Order: sequence, then C-alpha cells, then structure tokens
Amino acid sequence: MEWTGARYADKPTVEVRTWIDATPDRVWALVSDIAVMPTMSEELQSVEWLDGAEGPAVGARFLGRSRHDSFGEWSTTSHVIECEPGHVLAWAVEDPTDPSAVWRFRLRPRDGGTELSEWMQLGPGRSGLSFAIDTMPDKEQKIVFVRLREFERSITATLEQIKQRAEA
Repeated sequence: MEWTGARYADKPTVEVRTWIDATPDRVWALVSDIAVMPTMSEELQSVEWLDGAEGPAVGARFLGRSRHDSFGEWSTTSHVIECEPGHVLAWAVEDPTDPSAVWRFRLRPRDGGTELSEWMQLGPGRSGLSFAIDTMPDKEQKIVFVRLREFERSITATLEQIKQRAEA
C-alpha cells in the first residue's frame, strides 16, 4: 500500500496489491465485469453501462450509484480511459479531462499466477470531498487522510473478494 500527497490539490493516491493463484485472463474476467463490483463494495450500490456499451473499451461510459454514511447517496458517470484486456482497466470519474477521481486495475503475470493492483487518485476535479474541505479548510489534510484510509480498506476488501472468486 502506498500513499502520496496530503492535500486534495496534490491528487493523492492509494494503491493496494495482491497475488492471485489464477491466470490473468481469469482475473480479468472479474475486474472487467463492472456488474459484479457492487457485490464487493459497501459504498458502490449499482453500476450500468451507458450508450449501448456492453463491456469495457476506451471511451465507454458507465453510471455508478454510491452510498456513504457521511456523504449520503450520489451517482457519477465514469469514462473508460485505458483498456487492455488481461492487463489494465482504468476509468475517470465525471470529466475525463478534469476527473474527480481516477481508478485503475493492473494485472501482471507473476509466479504462475497474477499480481493484481487497484489504484485510485483523488481529484483534481471537484468531488463530494471538495465540499467537506470547503466547509472545513483547516481540516483538509485530515479529511483527505481519512478518505484515503477508507479507500485503502475498501480496495483491500475488494481485492480479497476478487482473489477468492478467481481461485475458487
């Protein structure tokens, strides 16, 4: 797990890795199936492809609905910005030129299985976290730290579920 940055404008990131005793193709089948992601997340409630898309491809869009005790309920439109089957899937949340977040799964063959990492970056575009920072600018570093810790826990849990499903 790695973190960088302390303020929102720094585009702080978090990344978690795991090794899975399964082929990259088997792992890819799970990480590229966005419909399965809400079953592995407390925050993400539902996901659906938009514009007739049926799977990931650069430029494809999907709608995600989320819920958080502190932020309430919201929805976002994400844009696939990288898609290399068996290797990488990344999407920008809301505006792809100024995203509120960027998420990326990266798969690498390793030791007869797959190293899977999930990485996310806050900002630079505004998000729900921006409103919390606006109301308490003196607490910005703590707000960012707490949110990154939440993402770390969530990503760790998601990777564990992907691992269990891929190895089953």
